[in-house]
Amino acid sequence: MVLFQGVITFLYYLLVACAAGLMLWNLLRSRRWEEEVLYLLVVLPFLLRLFRLK
Repeated sequence: MVLFQGVITFLYYLLVACAAGLMLWNLLRSRRWEEEVLYLLVVLPFLLRLFRLK
């Protein structure tokens, strides 16, 4: 059971890392400051979750 929970946790953090990476990629490619602010607001909870800061 503990192994299964570890695998699920690893997959969860992998999914969060992929989503945050894609959002950061879009942030770097953005040209308008309004989009950049929006990307920062959206990616912040993902980064906090990834670094386990909630």
